[in-house]
Amino acid sequence: MEALIAELKVKIIDTLSLLDVAPEDIGDDDLLVGGDLGIDSIDVLELVLMLEKDYGVKIESKDVGVQAFASVRALAGFVGKNRLK
Repeated sequence: MEALIAELKVKIIDTLSLLDVAPEDIGDDDLLVGGDLGIDSIDVLELVLMLEKDYGVKIESKDVGVQAFASVRALAGFVGKNRLK
């Protein structure tokens, strides 16, 4: 799980082109959407596409998205549980 959390932090930074953010700047349990990173609904769409492409994971509804994007740890748990093996 820790390796996936670290990997997701890098992918979030790369996907959203967060130039002044390092992986260690993102807390495992920090709020992703609406938190210090400034992630908005357009950014979430980009992250959803990245998850589908890189992990084969689909976020089917807003409710699922709210839970999945609560934090990097929550996102890692969602990906780990739902990704294509």
